[in-house]
Amino acid sequence: MNNVRNIYCVGWNYRLHAQELGNTVPESPIIFTKPTHALVEMTGQEIPFPADQGSLHYEAELVLVIGKAYRPGIRVDELVDRMALGLDMTLRDKQNEVKKQGRPWLSCKGFLRSALITKTLPFPGIDNLGKTEFVLQKNNQEVQRGNASLMVFAPQTLVDYIGSRYGLDAGDLIFTGTPVGVGPVNHGDHLALYWGEKQLGECTVQLG
Repeated sequence: MNNVRNIYCVGWNYRLHAQELGNTVPESPIIFTKPTHALVEMTGQEIPFPADQGSLHYEAELVLVIGKAYRPGIRVDELVDRMALGLDMTLRDKQNEVKKQGRPWLSCKGFLRSALITKTLPFPGIDNLGKTEFVLQKNNQEVQRGNASLMVFAPQTLVDYIGSRYGLDAGDLIFTGTPVGVGPVNHGDHLALYWGEKQLGECTVQLG
């Protein structure tokens, strides 16, 4: 994707996912960022990841593509013009370590090629967003299934929270959180993301 400015990510935005990691469901959105250098479009290619920093996990997410500047009172349907699916790749062992130490998540969430994204689609509108589920397949087996209607913090809450505190403008992305079912990837694993029955992106994991 071209002209990406900021990559905002939402932590623990699905109740069952927070529980599967042993975390308390947050009372307000947990926001972190990834560098733009982390972004890679999934076009069927092999993508290299570090093999010497512990377990690498996939986290499938719905991604909002911001089309204009945020202003108070703006509706999601006005602000978001396109959407995609993404993978928030996470060094899980390192994340557990930095959580215990109270350190920032950059090392476990913001490494090179840690923000994978599919091609984009026109945003269907907030009323229609929950009518389609997104799915991650690993080696042709479904491992995650999500629906925007199950988010702890809805898209409108997220854009208001992020926009009012940090700013939002055209070219920004919001990775909106992952549903239950995260897990590890191994060398040679094939990952594919689907919006309903339509595949939007795929790649093969290369650990090395």
